[in-house]
Amino acid sequence: MASLGSSIRSAARATFSAYRRLPVRWRLGGGSAALTLVILAGFAVAADVLINRQVSNQFVAKMNYKNTLLPDAVQVKAYAGQPVECYGDLYGFAAGDDAQIRLFSPAGKLLCSQNTSTTSLAPLNEPVAFTPPTQTATYDEHGYRVMVQKLSWKTGKHDDHGWLLYAQPRSSTSGLISEVRLSLGLGVLGGTFLALLAGLYVARRAMRPITELTDAAREIERTRDPTLRVPHPEADDEIAELARTLDGMLGALDAARYESETALIRQREFVADASHELRTPLTSVLANLELLADELDGEQADSAKSALRSTRRMRRLVGDLLLLARADAQRTRPLEPTDLAEVLTDAAGELGATDDSHEITIDAEPATVLGSPDDLHRVALNLLENAINHTPPGTSISARTGVFDGVPTLVIEDDGPGIPPEMRQHVFDRFVRVGGDSGGGRRRGTGLGLAIVRAVADAHGATVTLRAPDTGTGTRFEIAFPQAPVEAAGIQADGAAPQDQTSTTTGSTIGRRRSRS
Repeated sequence: MASLGSSIRSAARATFSAYRRLPVRWRLGGGSAALTLVILAGFAVAADVLINRQVSNQFVAKMNYKNTLLPDAVQVKAYAGQPVECYGDLYGFAAGDDAQIRLFSPAGKLLCSQNTSTTSLAPLNEPVAFTPPTQTATYDEHGYRVMVQKLSWKTGKHDDHGWLLYAQPRSSTSGLISEVRLSLGLGVLGGTFLALLAGLYVARRAMRPITELTDAAREIERTRDPTLRVPHPEADDEIAELARTLDGMLGALDAARYESETALIRQREFVADASHELRTPLTSVLANLELLADELDGEQADSAKSALRSTRRMRRLVGDLLLLARADAQRTRPLEPTDLAEVLTDAAGELGATDDSHEITIDAEPATVLGSPDDLHRVALNLLENAINHTPPGTSISARTGVFDGVPTLVIEDDGPGIPPEMRQHVFDRFVRVGGDSGGGRRRGTGLGLAIVRAVADAHGATVTLRAPDTGTGTRFEIAFPQAPVEAAGIQADGAAPQDQTSTTTGSTIGRRRSRS
């Protein structure tokens, strides 16, 4: 018993859980259909009981009426010692109701029927075995309603009698009741289906304001614009209250967003202004430290050189912050035709004097773009420094420029340990350091180098792609720039001799250093 109760509770919970997972419109429509089914089913049961009772009463009343008329329809002629003869249209009297009429002697012998040529009483009994009653009787037998009454006649001068049997099949009433029940069942099912359709339609109409709210929320999600407002239904109901609540929430979010953007703009302006203001004193400090480093000797000279190195790093960090702040504020420098080959050559030359632990190979083909030479120089320098700082000594670094498939491109790759797959999507984020001092890296940077690369590339309409080199190991950065206008390319061609530059840079090795022994 306990297990049965547990099974019932589990089934009920599963049914309720499945019901709660249905959409609201189906729950509303299904609830309407279920309620209609219960009402119509109750009505159908009540109607069936009443109709069954009414039909049965009419059937009995009709039989009683026919049974009262039957003695007048049966005429008997009997003579002493002769068989009883029956007269009257018994066949016509019985044919309308498919009834059976029998006249039996007091001993139970069949005297006549509605069809005197047929002595079989198969619809009532096979074989004929009539037991005379003691009085008028009514009973059911073999699907018939049977009424037996006494019929008297004269045989000569003597009174004689027999038993007159009238039987009518109940199939007529059973068929009528079956038809009524079928009609009631179809009516219940049809009404339930119509109630389901009507419930779904009404639920859809009722849910239309919520659908409009959902569409408005989806549009706000797509545009990320909290200034948009949700529609308000005409009725002052729960949905209208929900719309007002959403409007208030969007207003609060808009105000919070405005405050956040204002604070962020102020921070960016502060960083940009502070970085700009720091450059001038840093330049002065650098100049004085360079003079001190040249003039001093011994430990004092070492201290001055250490302070000089720290100040240079500080100036580099200030420059990075200024560049990022300018990019955030969407302040772009004037663009001019710039050859990526010159940019790469200058950046490699600058590094070649400070690094001798890597083999840097440069293949600079002319590729003119419209950009800021200083910012592009920073991009090439950052990518080369990134390759040097995050690969062990002796690693080969290859850099090249050119127009590949009609696209000016800068490619820098190395055969070092590469970037872990889980870090590839974060390498362009600010202050993200990949590997740190591990993996053979020599210096730990600020985590702004690749962020600057992405910011400058975006400002120039270029795309930065990180992929594995053709060798299968290491790291490869590709920056594809939009083509420079024809006029800009012509200016560059007129201002410099591309053939001279190509002859000095193509296939050359600039700043090449072998690994230390």
